[in-house]
Amino acid sequence: MTVLSDLVKARLTLMVVLTTWMGFSLGSSPSSDWIGCLHAIVGTSLLAAGASALNQWWERDLDARMKRTASRPIPAGILTPLIVLAFGVGVSILGLAWLARLVNLLTAFLGALTLATYVFVYTPLKQTTELNTWVGAIPGALPPLMGWTAATGELGAGGWALFAILFFWQLPHFMAIAWLYRDEYSKAGFRMLSGNDPDGRRSAASAIRNTIALIFVSIVPFLQGISGRIYLAFALVLGGLFLVQAIRFALLLNAMAARRLFFASIFYLPVLLAVLVMDRAKEVPSKSSFHSSESTISVPRPGAFVFNRRFRLPGDGA
Repeated sequence: MTVLSDLVKARLTLMVVLTTWMGFSLGSSPSSDWIGCLHAIVGTSLLAAGASALNQWWERDLDARMKRTASRPIPAGILTPLIVLAFGVGVSILGLAWLARLVNLLTAFLGALTLATYVFVYTPLKQTTELNTWVGAIPGALPPLMGWTAATGELGAGGWALFAILFFWQLPHFMAIAWLYRDEYSKAGFRMLSGNDPDGRRSAASAIRNTIALIFVSIVPFLQGISGRIYLAFALVLGGLFLVQAIRFALLLNAMAARRLFFASIFYLPVLLAVLVMDRAKEVPSKSSFHSSESTISVPRPGAFVFNRRFRLPGDGA
């Protein structure tokens, strides 16, 4: 089980499960089909597991150079690259098929986008540009949006708010990790911001800047009417505490401050999302960004396989 846990990056997959469930919960009505939620979680979890395996297959030589990743299945000699590649491809295809057949094609499309961005864009960029961190935050932020579309069949504003929260949360979270392991990343050939930042000022500035952005986007669910005043209060307090640790990291620039920032990020996200779900409005606005007076897209219920489209253009008279 330890080998499987390492292969699928169990903690990362668990976060995918959590955020997918949160997205579904916020987008659903009290009478929602929770079997549909289970299908969404299974499909996204399979995709996350497959993407993790493919990432390890791609970076197997680089992982062997770092102490924190040298014990992964391929560099440790537990599994062969071919087995990991076959597992990653097979599980990814299964996840996409699961979402397409048992959830809806919009969610499956977002799943395919997540997989492609993580494996074929973010992974190779880690060796070429320090901008990879911002690119990598995109697939990391898509699971809650997938949960939302699984529940609503729409790319609604609430789903995008969840995406934004996850996107900006990842940046200070990863800056703490990148600072702690900056020497290992550099030796392995990964191009991280911390590796080209001798005094740490750029890393610290990024952590502060994106934590401030996170505070602003975290209040969007309240402004949209998705959540209430309790959530607003928690969002501001949690964001303030998170920002304090980011500022502390900027002032001290040592391992202890980086660890405090990391643990602050780990505490922040599940508490914020839990309060968001508990304080959600009875009627959640789910108007899709696809919907207007001029165009509509309908997405099938779980179990349907046909993606029906109906466009109303000016002059159609329909």
